[in-house]
Amino acid sequence: MKHMVLIAGLAAALGGCTATISPDTPGLEPIPGSITYGGQPRTRLTRAPIGSPVSHQFRNEFGQRVEERYIIQPDRSLKLVWRRIYRDWPFNDD
Repeated sequence: MKHMVLIAGLAAALGGCTATISPDTPGLEPIPGSITYGGQPRTRLTRAPIGSPVSHQFRNEFGQRVEERYIIQPDRSLKLVWRRIYRDWPFNDD
């Protein structure tokens, strides 16, 4: 019975956690290899709906696989909203 109460309490606590990004939040800083590193790309995504996600994968300067997600803004620029670095050293997935 105690375990059920504990599990229900944890589920309620985790249910209150959200990972939303406000438009006022500046977002992540681009790193070498990011689409927006050095500024916005010259070409615009004109057919993709505003608010749709764009994914991008590359290797950073340490050879680690990096995955990033962007959101298309109303002015057709890209906003970097999520990044994951896979620390697969000493193994490579090539």
